[in-house]
Amino acid sequence: MPARTKEQMNITIILGSVRQERQSHRLAYFLRNKLNELGQDTKIVDLTLTPLPIYGQVGTDISNVENIGSVISKAEALIFVTPEYHGSYSGALKNLLDYYWREFHKKPIGVATASAGKMAGINASTHLQQLILSLGAYPMPLKLLVPEIQSAFSDDYSSLNSSVTKDAKKFIDEFLWFSEAIVTKKEATLLLEKTKK
Repeated sequence: MPARTKEQMNITIILGSVRQERQSHRLAYFLRNKLNELGQDTKIVDLTLTPLPIYGQVGTDISNVENIGSVISKAEALIFVTPEYHGSYSGALKNLLDYYWREFHKKPIGVATASAGKMAGINASTHLQQLILSLGAYPMPLKLLVPEIQSAFSDDYSSLNSSVTKDAKKFIDEFLWFSEAIVTKKEATLLLEKTKK
């Protein structure tokens, strides 16, 4: 099997913000653009475009559940992006995660959070890393925290803050290294299992 290159990574960003006045979508689309510039195949699951009913509700439209599940299943690595609400991640993101489990199995996941204030969603990021472990996935230790999200990005999703630009580059570099290491190991293990059959 040829050595994996970073250009081969299939990445999905899950955007956990659905408010009409949301700002954290700028962070998600900024990351997607930067990853695609590096040759990644990066998609966004935007819950405003593919809404999900409350998990467990009877008689509601669940047409997006299968489509989102398919996108997550095909992803080799993921990034969760969320604003911080009342000291934790968004309810919309938690609702999405309640629908899936196997789709996340042993996958590397990065966490990026944002807030309107200076704390940058640090509580949400910590809670989200704990949740990722419960999904049977691998949370990347380094997190991307964006304070004052309302002034961090332009309308075309470019960074307006030099600190955010620097932190995002470090986060992306670490995310690609972390993800490639896990994905390469998984592929090697799968190949070894096949040769033993």
